[in-house]
Amino acid sequence: MSILDKLEKINKEGQKEIFDASSLEELESARVSFLGKKGKLTAVLKSLGDLSPNERPAVGKKANEVRQFIESVISKRRKELESEALGRKLEEEVVDITLPGKRSPVGKRHLITQIINEITDIFIGLGYRVAKGPEVETEYYNFDALNTPADHPARSLMDTLYTQKDGVLLRTHTSPVQVRVMEKTLPPVYIIAPGRAYRRDVPDPTHSPMFHQVEGLAVDKNITFGDLKGTLEVFAKQMFGADRKVRLRPHFFPFTEPSAEVDVSCIMCDGKGCRVCSGVGWLEILGAGMVDPNVLSGVGYDPEEVSGFAFGMGVERIAMLKYRVNDIRLFYENDLRFLEQF
Repeated sequence: MSILDKLEKINKEGQKEIFDASSLEELESARVSFLGKKGKLTAVLKSLGDLSPNERPAVGKKANEVRQFIESVISKRRKELESEALGRKLEEEVVDITLPGKRSPVGKRHLITQIINEITDIFIGLGYRVAKGPEVETEYYNFDALNTPADHPARSLMDTLYTQKDGVLLRTHTSPVQVRVMEKTLPPVYIIAPGRAYRRDVPDPTHSPMFHQVEGLAVDKNITFGDLKGTLEVFAKQMFGADRKVRLRPHFFPFTEPSAEVDVSCIMCDGKGCRVCSGVGWLEILGAGMVDPNVLSGVGYDPEEVSGFAFGMGVERIAMLKYRVNDIRLFYENDLRFLEQF
């Protein structure tokens, strides 16, 4: 068999083996078999040096034609196999675009934070600003400056969590913020003080050793008890609904005089009387009163020139009343089944 016949045979064999390849791996094996370093066509090309000068041009031309043809056939077959492989992959990994997508859970503000923000928005709308202070306080700001000396009976009602340093404790209310602001600010003063507070309470449906308060303070010339009542009526109607009624009952707080407990008409029975309001038609929401002159004098204000009122509310209580939650502990158990409702 002449070398030209051998090249023609290689051409036919290569073409058949390439088209018979059913995978990219088999196609690569065929390429190596004919065009690799030890391939059939490579072996013929290496033998060109043994030919006579007259035979060499014709054989070299034929060999190059065979090599180019085999390379073109390999390229064509590779594209076919790649297309087939892609088609199988799409069939195996088919995606039904009509199905709803998988949504990642999106976080939201805790209900207590929502209520604080809502209270804050109401009072900012009334011209108040937000003030904050330390949660770790001294006895002076937490008690003494608020007209509650060490021998005052009301002080034992706020027995709290003390640190190892004498006279330093976790604040029992956010009222110390009011004193700190008045010490640094001349009247008029209109602030609210939202934040955490702490008391040595055993957790139960209505008590928690850690809770949240929003306290408010207004000090200016000619502030009256009527201003306090009007302010709290606006707050109650915006928080609980325009049809809510408000009443004030006499009470006692060391740092206000006169003092009052503030109630709203029951949101469950609309004031008619039910189990939630114990049949009286009213629900207590906060405490308030006119700032005691001793507190004003203690921060350098003249009680003859200015007067003021203060109020304080438990955020958890507001949330419980507004959303009819019957256990304060639900706010802090981190049960998403409960929290995701709000």
